[in-house]
Amino acid sequence: MRKYSRQSRLSEIMDHPIGRDVVDKLILHTALPRWLPHVLGRLKLRTIDLLLRPITGGGFMDVMIGMVNQVTGEPSLEGPDEHPWWRSAVFYQVYPRSFADSDGDGLGDVRGIIGKLDYLSDLGVDCIWLSPIFDSPNKDMGYDIRDYKAVLPEMGTLDDVDELIAGCHERGMKIIMDLVVNHTSAEHEWFQKAIADPDGIYGGYYYLVAGTEDKPPTNWQSFFSGSTWRWIPEANLWALHLFDESQMDLNWNNTNVRREVAEIVQWWLARGIDGFRMDVINYISKPDYLPDGHPYVGELLEFTGIEHYLYGPRLDEFLAELRREGFTREDGSVAVMIGETPGIGVQAGRLLSGWSRKELDLIFNFDGLEPPGMTRWHDYVYDLNYLAKFWSNYNAKIGEGDWVSLFVENHDNTRMVSKVYPDAIHQPRTRVAVAKLIGTMQLTMRGTPFVYQGQELGAVNEPFDSLDELRDIESINRYASLREMGKTEEEVWNHMMVGSRDHSRTPIRWTEDQDDSNAWLPGHERTPGFSVEAQRENPDSVYSWYRDLIALRHEHTALSVGRLEVMHHEDDVFVYVRRDAASSWLVELNLGAKPRPRPPVRAQVTPVIGERGATMTPWEATVSRIRD
Repeated sequence: MRKYSRQSRLSEIMDHPIGRDVVDKLILHTALPRWLPHVLGRLKLRTIDLLLRPITGGGFMDVMIGMVNQVTGEPSLEGPDEHPWWRSAVFYQVYPRSFADSDGDGLGDVRGIIGKLDYLSDLGVDCIWLSPIFDSPNKDMGYDIRDYKAVLPEMGTLDDVDELIAGCHERGMKIIMDLVVNHTSAEHEWFQKAIADPDGIYGGYYYLVAGTEDKPPTNWQSFFSGSTWRWIPEANLWALHLFDESQMDLNWNNTNVRREVAEIVQWWLARGIDGFRMDVINYISKPDYLPDGHPYVGELLEFTGIEHYLYGPRLDEFLAELRREGFTREDGSVAVMIGETPGIGVQAGRLLSGWSRKELDLIFNFDGLEPPGMTRWHDYVYDLNYLAKFWSNYNAKIGEGDWVSLFVENHDNTRMVSKVYPDAIHQPRTRVAVAKLIGTMQLTMRGTPFVYQGQELGAVNEPFDSLDELRDIESINRYASLREMGKTEEEVWNHMMVGSRDHSRTPIRWTEDQDDSNAWLPGHERTPGFSVEAQRENPDSVYSWYRDLIALRHEHTALSVGRLEVMHHEDDVFVYVRRDAASSWLVELNLGAKPRPRPPVRAQVTPVIGERGATMTPWEATVSRIRD
């Protein structure tokens, strides 16, 4: 594969998957016009670097060249003979500590999930995804694992997990878990042995660098504020942590680390787990030599150094090896391998999850969650036209060997209903309409939907009262960092209420009068009609809408793996057709708050979900059968 240099033209480097995505990311984060790269396409990179020097300080094009030259291969073209099960499945993410509390101690647990399996089965869920339940100090709510083969005692036992796995399989559902192996807890046995004997076998499991306490090895910045380096005084070493200082990064360049991870996967597969969603898995490959990050990249993305591990030099090798050694069972079947890949664009995602490349099965692309120039921490109103365009364009850019993950919420993001309609908590009728609209697009678009707990009830952001109520380490660290920068308490609190991950982590509402006063993260949102109890038997509820959509999707493969044909997208009206040899379906969505004329349709259609009038009401969603 060719190597690029400062003599290369921008158009040439954009032909590379990583180059294409880097340019797209630049547009996304700066809100530059999309036509600009094409205008500059014939310029050499050295010329563009000179033009950008007043803004970037120089060397920005060298960052792009370095990222592109370390990645080889082409996106997958070959597709499977038959669609694998996960392409037509509906996944449901369970955040265990907030899903169901079986013993009243304020913390959700495994037995609570077991008690709600019929609820999930009735909803139509095909596969449950569990956020971590492993033994952990819980500095980052289970994403700091102390023991990969033990269960957090407050959540249950391994016997409980075995019963949960069996209960899912008895109901025809599959179950996957979170695999957090970019880092471990600082309390993990491996790290404790590493700092006790840095020259021993476990010293190579982590990034331990000699130095002096006053100077970290690099200028890298943590995703949870501050430096990525923690001084370990007892060892006189620096230790790398991309996230909280209690979450120490594993060194995947070490063969023993990769062997340990593969063995952990095999151990859980033997217990019946059907696969894993892998946390920030694209960050696992870092260069042996850890260079400083480019200051402008750090300013642009908020995380200095990210260019060195966003798509590291051995990432493809590590994932392919893990698939062979960890995810492949003795009978040759392969457990589903889903990667959380923050920062990865469409074309790089095709390198990671293309069918013929035999690495990941699916990736999570986060570019649809925030429009150009925005992040989770910006205070703005989300326009669903952006999501419609993002998903439809994504599908247009991929081949038969690729697939799209469809999600709008998870444990790391705020509630989409609140982003689209901030006053939803005070306007229940509009809240229901917006929730149904979002669910309709997600469950009828081409791709695999991942529904986050409470989404099927129209959950919204929580009206927290004070910092004391927050539990999210990212929010708490960010609060302290902004206060140190001189921001007022009011300014910082308003900032927290825009982007805190705690908004999506409060306990799910099972009953109208549910008392969560002793819950690990109390919730205040108690609008009548938005509990499971109120919605399950109400045919007009958000829950019933989701259940009916999922059932329709299961009954007609056109709505899951069929072709996608966008017919109209203008003035908030988004219309598309899903079809295969067996059936054809028309999906009509009004993505805004104003009535809109319904675009003419030549075919004869029969509404199955929703109603069709000459005018589309605000936030209307309709799914109709196209008659032959």
